[in-house]
Amino acid sequence: MPFTIEDFGDLIRLLGQHPEWQAELRRQVLSEELLELPALVRQLINAQAGTEQRLGRLETVVERLVEAQARTEQRLAELAEAQARTDGRLERIEAGLERLEAVVERLAEAQGRTETRVGQTEGDLLELRYARRGAAYLSRVARRLRLMDSGVLADMLEDAVHDGRLTEAERQAVLDTDLVFTGRRREDNAEIYVLAEVSSTVDHHDIERAADRAALLEKLGRPVTPVVAGRRIDSKAVEMAGDRGVWHALDGRVSPPQRY
Repeated sequence: MPFTIEDFGDLIRLLGQHPEWQAELRRQVLSEELLELPALVRQLINAQAGTEQRLGRLETVVERLVEAQARTEQRLAELAEAQARTDGRLERIEAGLERLEAVVERLAEAQGRTETRVGQTEGDLLELRYARRGAAYLSRVARRLRLMDSGVLADMLEDAVHDGRLTEAERQAVLDTDLVFTGRRREDNAEIYVLAEVSSTVDHHDIERAADRAALLEKLGRPVTPVVAGRRIDSKAVEMAGDRGVWHALDGRVSPPQRY
């Protein structure tokens, strides 16, 4: 029998009277996909709500990150300013240190010049002391010691240059000697010269000068005993004095050359 409009009306009334038939009718009329559509819609709505909640939380997190970034940038700016101030102070400190180093260098140079002048003055005073008391201080080297007059020594050296025994440079080297004494050697009573180089601190240069100038003075025809005199002498100079046959006197105490 064909389904008429009146039948459809009766169907509508029956469905209204029996709501439980509606679900069965939907299962009969609609496909599974359409039946599941309401549930899917509800799931989408729930998912949308969850997404919106997560987006809300994410927006909150982003806002906090933005605020934290702003605070970080502020702190970085403050650190940059502090670093700039520190750099400025360091530059001033470095400039001050450079000025201080320059002052220290000048003071060191002045100290060196002062020590040099003091050493020279001390050496000059020692030379005067040995000139006055050399006969007593150097009596162990020779007896009847007498300081030679510089004019007499100069004449003798001039004669030696004239005779060809010395060159002009050698004459000047002997004239530059601090002190020259005449005396008699204790071992054999032979007439000798005692040539003395005087310095507050005796070093190897003093030993070399005394030995070399003594060798030149011997060209006048008389043995020469070289001596260095001072307040201090280093071990290298003592060793060299032994090798070159040079006596050394410290504050009037005389020691013969000793070979090592």
